[in-house]
Amino acid sequence: MIQSETLELLEWPRLCHHLATFAATKLGATAARHLKIPDSQTQSELLLEQTKEIYQLETRLTTGLSFEGIQDIGDSLERAERSGVLAGEELLAIATTLSGARNLRRVIDNQEDLPILTELVADLRTYPELEQEIHRCIDERAQVTDRASQKLGEIRTDLRRLRTQITQKLQNILQAKSGAVQEQLITQRSDRFVIPVKAPQKDAIPGIVHDTSTSGATLYVEPNSVVPLGNQLRQIIRREQAEEETIRRVLTEQVAAVKPDLERLLAIATTLDLATARSRYSLWLGANPPRFIQREDREMITLRNLRHPLLVWQQQHEQGQPVVPVDLLISPQIRVVTITGPNTGGKTVTLKTLGLAALMAKVGLFVPAREPVEIPWFDKVLADIGDEQSLQQSLSTFSGHIRRISRILEALGNGEAEEQGSRGAGEQETGVIFPSLSTQHSALSTQHSTLSTQYSALVLLDEVGAGTDPVEGSALAIALLQYLANHSQLTIATTHFGELKALKYEDDRFENASVEFDESTLSPTYRLLWGIPGRSNALTIALRLGLKPEVVQQAKTQVGEATDEVNQVIAGLEAQRRRQETKAAEAQVLLQQAERLYKEVSAKAASLEERESSLRASQEVAVQQAIAQAKGEIAQVIRRLQKGTPTAQEAQQATNALNQIGQQYQPATPAKPKVGFMPKVGDRIRVPKLGQIAEVIVAPDQDGELSVRFGLMKMTVKLEDVESLDGQKAEPVVKPKPAPAAVTPPPQNVPDIRTSQNTIDLRGKRVADAEYILDKAISEATGPIWIIHGYGTGKLRQGVHAFLQQHSRVNNYEPAEQADGGSGVTVAHIK
Repeated sequence: MIQSETLELLEWPRLCHHLATFAATKLGATAARHLKIPDSQTQSELLLEQTKEIYQLETRLTTGLSFEGIQDIGDSLERAERSGVLAGEELLAIATTLSGARNLRRVIDNQEDLPILTELVADLRTYPELEQEIHRCIDERAQVTDRASQKLGEIRTDLRRLRTQITQKLQNILQAKSGAVQEQLITQRSDRFVIPVKAPQKDAIPGIVHDTSTSGATLYVEPNSVVPLGNQLRQIIRREQAEEETIRRVLTEQVAAVKPDLERLLAIATTLDLATARSRYSLWLGANPPRFIQREDREMITLRNLRHPLLVWQQQHEQGQPVVPVDLLISPQIRVVTITGPNTGGKTVTLKTLGLAALMAKVGLFVPAREPVEIPWFDKVLADIGDEQSLQQSLSTFSGHIRRISRILEALGNGEAEEQGSRGAGEQETGVIFPSLSTQHSALSTQHSTLSTQYSALVLLDEVGAGTDPVEGSALAIALLQYLANHSQLTIATTHFGELKALKYEDDRFENASVEFDESTLSPTYRLLWGIPGRSNALTIALRLGLKPEVVQQAKTQVGEATDEVNQVIAGLEAQRRRQETKAAEAQVLLQQAERLYKEVSAKAASLEERESSLRASQEVAVQQAIAQAKGEIAQVIRRLQKGTPTAQEAQQATNALNQIGQQYQPATPAKPKVGFMPKVGDRIRVPKLGQIAEVIVAPDQDGELSVRFGLMKMTVKLEDVESLDGQKAEPVVKPKPAPAAVTPPPQNVPDIRTSQNTIDLRGKRVADAEYILDKAISEATGPIWIIHGYGTGKLRQGVHAFLQQHSRVNNYEPAEQADGGSGVTVAHIK
């Protein structure tokens, strides 16, 4: 009983009526108006998941989820099961419902990431063959069609023929007796064809009078000549009706055979429509999905910018006042919150808002609050709000409150008993009664020390302890709140008793809150202030409203200095809170500016990075194209060298071509100042006069002469007769002060290319002969040489490697690539 009372007090039926306006079908609207509140958190979480998935689905669809064609066919199914014959309209409604349900399933199956909805429609059977049969037999006007059966088709053919005969006869009579008829018209009365005859000339057309006009001047007569045809027509019509009923009976039996599946289809369609209504209502409210928390896990109730959904509706549809949101941030250890403040300040609205939020979360609705929305799942929401005084029942305000609170405590006791019974605790629940006022505090202190299991209930009490003597009412309110702290998960109570403000400082499970009051305008702001108890504003308001100052001063004297000091402390706390809120608002503005700047900088950085990536990609493409073109040109040089026996001049031309290719496709290097060339011991130089490349074995002396070796020959040459491999002339020797040796620039990075000139075939040679050939080839080489020694016993390869290992001009050596002979060929890299 108290649960239904609570729903009425919170105006839950009104919210359900608002929800029903978002339903697309009659079934969904009915279900929304009689919304069932789940009994378990699992059911609530399932409903929330349905709402979330519908919300997600409708954001993807351009026109939203369509329930077109789905109708309430429940009564028709019951009639079919009881062997009744369904009318054409009922059969047509069943066919359109099957089609609409099939479209719903198709839309959901075509989407991804909707596991709850997909599972819901997985067992949906829409019987397309039944739908097609109904449409074959029933047309869009809900009439049985000629094609429904061959017999019906024949009957209707006879009907059309007979009607044509009757019409033709009546037309002949109208033409022959035109003076006796009122007008040239053929009409029907009681399924009989008649013509309008003037009353004075009724004998001119003998027949049966079926009707008379209001004035009596016209008689509607069925001529005797067509009476037999009319009788025959009526018999055929009865045959037609009997055949139509037979066809509808057959269809009705087919419907009755699948009644359980059709009822399941209706239930699924209603569930989807109700979930869609919840989603659309939540979207309209600007609400967010809640998350059920466990306060035992130290999780905090978080409801920021919580708005009363009925006030939002009133603002939008009834030109109401703007809704002032409240913030409810309740720590996990808090069990009781007392809200104080002036009347009409918003205390009762806060209670109702929280109660509706808890119920909305339970039924799968989003909560009109800012994310994150975190709230416990309450087994029950119990409220004592408003005045229950009744003259008929001889109830005063106090008596009405006490009776309702007694029902609340009884519900808590029953809930604890059920919970303990389900856990198998075997504990006997104590009766829920009020101890005497004299022993209340000591009894509850013992309960605090040995805390009983708290029932997951939300209790909302408005003006607790009001309506009686303030001293006893205050004591009763304290005892009641301490009891609820032990037996309910959360209690929110409004009060005017100052003694309740002190509970926070005696028990850490209590918290104070107050509604803000603007003294300058003498009006509430409807804002909820946490941690600060409300202070009395009665004397201030009385003074500003014109009450004599001496009266107000006398009242302050009666109140006492202690109360005045408390009010001053509270006023100081409120002023400090306003200063902190101002600073917090300024910090929020700075934070928003910083976030905006961060987003701008991040966007620019991303743009620059994207541009750099694009440039790098285009450069890589250009480099790859250049490499491919260079390889092609190098291949052409190699093919020219491989044609015939190359001469020294052709080899020189090929070298020059490769140097040009390297200069063209290699990245430009910064120009270095050209320095003079001075050969040193070990340098390789070119002697143009001899057309040979030699190795310097003795550095130039003061006379500009140096000793060189090429092959097995040694000779002395002038410094001006030699040049570096890159074509630089040697610096002239200055005898008084010899020029320092210049750094030789590195040779061009020309690709290593195997030709007949740098390939030596030693196969079949002895190691001693191979060493002589190798020494000569190494002395003449300007780059790597390919030495073919083959596999054989491996002795020739070992001798070649030993010679290369000790030769001063060999930098390193390695097996050739597989295409060039693999381990049967060694590549020697010359310094």
